[in-house]
Amino acid sequence: MATNSLVSAAELDALLGNGRCIPVDCRFEFSDTGKGRADFLAAHIPGAVYAHLDDDLSSPITEQTGRHPLPEPARFAAYLASIGWSPAKLLVAYDEGSNAIASRLWWLMRYFGQPAALLDGGLAAWVASGRPLESGEYKGLETLVPELIPNDRLKAETAAILRQLGTGESLVLDARAGQRFSGEVEPLDTRAGHIPGSLNRPFGSNLDLNGRFKKQETLRAEYLELLGGRNPRSVVHSCGSGVTACHNLFAMELAGLEGSRLYPGSWSEWIRDPARPIETGE
Repeated sequence: MATNSLVSAAELDALLGNGRCIPVDCRFEFSDTGKGRADFLAAHIPGAVYAHLDDDLSSPITEQTGRHPLPEPARFAAYLASIGWSPAKLLVAYDEGSNAIASRLWWLMRYFGQPAALLDGGLAAWVASGRPLESGEYKGLETLVPELIPNDRLKAETAAILRQLGTGESLVLDARAGQRFSGEVEPLDTRAGHIPGSLNRPFGSNLDLNGRFKKQETLRAEYLELLGGRNPRSVVHSCGSGVTACHNLFAMELAGLEGSRLYPGSWSEWIRDPARPIETGE
């Protein structure tokens, strides 16, 4: 992973001062999908633009997909042009603090072959550093629409996961909270439980008490224990809809455990077909 994949508030400030980056605010709440944009308009990092999870970082839902299908290349390219991004500028994604949503934008940039970074600790870290905020909407110039080519080797499809169940070819790591993984509660989807054989790694486990990513060696030790000798390239990351799963994927890359893949459809796509098996419990 590139050394600029995780930046501090001070490093982002320096990049902004040099005009070498574009910060993107990804705040979003599943229970109130308009709140993130409203919060952005009220206060955000100077020079930041907004990315809405449903409108900008996803495609419309269909009967076969999960809740947040990947955006079409042309649609995502048009969004990047609309916010003034160009390959000469590093895109730095952030949300309120955990990077649970921002990591989706980081992964999308990677999927389309473009460098990107996360602001460690998000907006909370920027505010804690004493740096200023501004309000209002982005008023910059649009840039040329880039040509984006997806790298489908970075994702896993439902059919492949189903085919590999019980074979040991892949290991699904589920980033949802423990109670959702076990099936005790399910606030967002129509069925509760998890993909058979998957392991639970709540994305919050990647963070320290200050909401920053744990040290590289700590993350590496935790993931190696979880993998139990499996090749990191065999890992497929899942969650509810392919969003917070990106957080675990980022953490593994940060830890030097490269090559894992994202299951974009995740649980909400898996349960579209009632014939697909599910498990409950830990």
